Amino acid sequence: MIFENYYSEIINILNKIKTTQKGKIESASKIVAKVIENDGIIYIFGCGHSHLIGLDCFYRAGGLVNVSAMLDTDLMLHNGAAKSSKMEKMSGIAESIFERYCITKNDVLITVSTSGKNAVPCEMAIIATKNGIPNISVVSSAYFDDKTDTPKLFECSDMYIDNCVPHGDAVMDITGTEVKMGSVSTAASSFILQSVLIEGAEIAAKNGAELPIYKSGNIEGGAEFNKSLIKKYLPRIKHL
Repeated sequence: MIFENYYSEIINILNKIKTTQKGKIESASKIVAKVIENDGIIYIFGCGHSHLIGLDCFYRAGGLVNVSAMLDTDLMLHNGAAKSSKMEKMSGIAESIFERYCITKNDVLITVSTSGKNAVPCEMAIIATKNGIPNISVVSSAYFDDKTDTPKLFECSDMYIDNCVPHGDAVMDITGTEVKMGSVSTAASSFILQSVLIEGAEIAAKNGAELPIYKSGNIEGGAEFNKSLIKKYLPRIKHL
């Protein structure tokens, strides 16, 4: 059945990330570890479906409490999907978003954009660099040769991790149409981000840091355990 082929495609991409991006994941994890040790915040930004990667790491069981998803309504899908696609290509928007989150030099900004060629994610990384804030991008090298009038995200970031997603994202051929189905960017980018956070937490813990990690609110004592963590970070994380 075709879903089995889709499974194989996703596994192949995850294996490619594991073998080709190991060094970069380790380097990104060391940056994250320093942020944890310095009681900083890990900011994750993406437009359109890329914002799902930030949500995947934000306020959830087994996740670091000091993760802040950057959620701008105009760049998400629920307030007009087609509109958000147009807006992420518009120059000049990133600065106002950046300013709303009060990111400091003790923090890190991780920007997710598979194509890595739209204005808002690229400008977000540029602004972070100008403000002395470490910034990492998650992109696909399949888009590096696409022609653009502006720098691409991987060129604007301190470092990038390749999510190994093919050009066009979808991977499955469907009978009767030339248009493929089965996107893989969410699975690939989520694997990278979770890996970076887990590795970073492990490094920080070995260095003696106390890790702020959520328990599931759906297990006994979970909600009570999380209350003090939420109280600590509520003034610092915009969407808590």
